[in-house]
Amino acid sequence: MREILLIAKREYLEQVRGKAFKVTTILIPVIFAVVIGISVLAGKYSGSGKHLAVAANNLTLAEDLRLQLLTDKVANLNVDVIAPAADSDRQKLVDEVSQKQIDGFLWLTQDANGKTAAVYAGRSSGDFSTASRLDEAVDRAILQQQLTIHGITADDAAGFTKGIKIKTRQVRDGIEVDSSTFGTFIAAYVMAFLLTFTVMMYGMNVGRSVIQEKTSRIFEVMLSTVEPKDMLAGKLIGIGAVGLTQLAIWAFAAAIFSGSALAATLMTDNFKVQISVPQIALFAVYFLLGYALYSTLFAGLAATCESEQELQQYAPLAAVPVWLSFSMITFIMSNPNSFWSVAVSLFPPCAPIAMFLRIASQFPPIWQIVLSIVLLVGSVYFVIWFSSRIYRIGILMYGKRATVPEMLRWLRYS
Repeated sequence: MREILLIAKREYLEQVRGKAFKVTTILIPVIFAVVIGISVLAGKYSGSGKHLAVAANNLTLAEDLRLQLLTDKVANLNVDVIAPAADSDRQKLVDEVSQKQIDGFLWLTQDANGKTAAVYAGRSSGDFSTASRLDEAVDRAILQQQLTIHGITADDAAGFTKGIKIKTRQVRDGIEVDSSTFGTFIAAYVMAFLLTFTVMMYGMNVGRSVIQEKTSRIFEVMLSTVEPKDMLAGKLIGIGAVGLTQLAIWAFAAAIFSGSALAATLMTDNFKVQISVPQIALFAVYFLLGYALYSTLFAGLAATCESEQELQQYAPLAAVPVWLSFSMITFIMSNPNSFWSVAVSLFPPCAPIAMFLRIASQFPPIWQIVLSIVLLVGSVYFVIWFSSRIYRIGILMYGKRATVPEMLRWLRYS
């Protein structure tokens, strides 16, 4: 045990004192916050400030549509109206788009029965924000027109077509509590990203450490006094403690920020983040188990490699389950109790990410959490058993790439 603690201390101090630890601890939250902020702002102001033209054979419909588009203050659109429009006007509008005088035009035709056809032509084929705004505006304008035709005043029709902001709440244990769909999603996304990033980063660090010491042949000296299994255990504990230290620093900084005036301004009803104590505790549990699973896997993999480049070639294959569960974030958050969400959250390689996403969205039954932890612990035990035997022989292999038959023979060694 003393040898394990000494190796763990060496690994921990070597990484914590390094420049990379300090830089990543500071820059990663900053970069992540900037990326999230840019994404939110880009989505909100995408397609804003455009100069559009609305051409229709019905003047009233065209004017109603123009008013609908101008009510969107965020879009800040400049809308021209051409009505009643003739076929010759369409080519003129095409020429104006080509000459960049306008960004696009909406061509509306309405027959005597009130059936309307709409075509939007613009410079960009990927301007989905403008297309979405036009879809909503056309629907509201046509609805308002039909209400007016059926005897409803213009003011009443405008009131009927006005959107309603829905306030979201969540039912927990038979009680309604305030919640924010967007805030919950962002919180789950951030914590899932932290799990993915830290588990993979520190798992790879274990692999790189094995490669570095293997290529420098420090192992030959260390193995004269320490058993391979103790060396592997020390590496796992030491580098895992580095990951917990970094997460603790981020959590402490987040707690300080949450009490600031800026956080109070940002955490509105639309962006209210709520993280409970059980979520924090389970986050730590799944981090430790996920780290143990992948770091041990990377250590065994690194023992069979001759260089960091070779390890990096195999690393994406080992990381497939992590990225698979992370790619399902939208589905799991929207359907936390579906068959596929439950199945993925119980599958050990995906459990650290998928189960935590379910916990953030809707706390699953306790037996499912316990079962996922038990399966994950069993998988960790199996991977440690497998990797320790590969590690014991592989770290002394030089100049020869290990084959599958050779690794199977290593497993039979006592």
